[in-house]
Amino acid sequence: MRVLVTGGAGFIGSNYVRKALSGAYPGLADAEIVVLDALTYAGNEQNLAMVNGHSRLRFVKGDIRDRAAVLESMRGADLVVHFAAESHVDRSIAGSAEFVLTNVAGTQTLLQAALETGVRRFVHVSTDEVYGSIDEGAWTEDFPLAPNSPYAASKAASDLLVRAFHRTHGLPVVITRCSNNYGHFQYPEKVIPLFVTNLLDGRPVPLYGDGLNVREWLHVDDHCRAVQLAAERGRPGEVYNIGGGVELTNLELTRRLLDVVGAGPEMVRQVDDRKGHDRRYALDFTKAREELEFRPEVDFDEGLAQTVKWYAENRAWWEPLKP
Repeated sequence: MRVLVTGGAGFIGSNYVRKALSGAYPGLADAEIVVLDALTYAGNEQNLAMVNGHSRLRFVKGDIRDRAAVLESMRGADLVVHFAAESHVDRSIAGSAEFVLTNVAGTQTLLQAALETGVRRFVHVSTDEVYGSIDEGAWTEDFPLAPNSPYAASKAASDLLVRAFHRTHGLPVVITRCSNNYGHFQYPEKVIPLFVTNLLDGRPVPLYGDGLNVREWLHVDDHCRAVQLAAERGRPGEVYNIGGGVELTNLELTRRLLDVVGAGPEMVRQVDDRKGHDRRYALDFTKAREELEFRPEVDFDEGLAQTVKWYAENRAWWEPLKP
């Protein structure tokens, strides 16, 4: 079996690759893993250092918008797991062109190649942000898409392209939409690694607005396990929400990080709120529980403590990435 993993040197993709090669996913025990990654600012070969040289790993430096590179990498693949994306909301607000080119045009290039090469399963990894914002309750998979940031809009567009290739061409696709991920090897522009690394350096942390925006948190190990379950058990053409079940305001998250690092409230700086900042995300992942038998396994407090410990012990990885 051959698996193509796009964005396999990024935060979530590299975790999936490391787990696959470590034997964590029995269905991939003998699979050849081909990583296609453009190694943009968030893609880092160091994320794969512990599996570098593995007999079942092949790395291809290439862009998912490059049809030739995509076809070369996908040839012979049975499964495509598509993580590659521009994903930082703030960057999409500053300039959205790369988000459209990578997340929409890049996904179209992959879908067309998958159709031409006869891929047997295509898993498209998306985000809860495509739903917009919800004041109460939780989104099920049939909620209408109402993205509010250019990033979320580009992901929603890619979701619809994936659906269209299934409906039009019969491509066997599965879409997953996850809540906020955390864990080690996450690029330090996202809130948890940004705050942790700032605090480890004795620098204040920037808290948007009143800090009461709510996010649902999911450990990257749980997310990647859910993606593999979707690859193995998901019904073609279906969407699966992958939630962590832990809802926190940004202020609550900040206080927990201060406690773990051993810093005081004087390290928090209130900053102007982000444009179009979604107030609350929440996923109903009953479908994933029932059809994929997915349950989050990593306790949030334990996972957060392990994440802080990893950043404290791996300065050589993140210090060159900080401004």
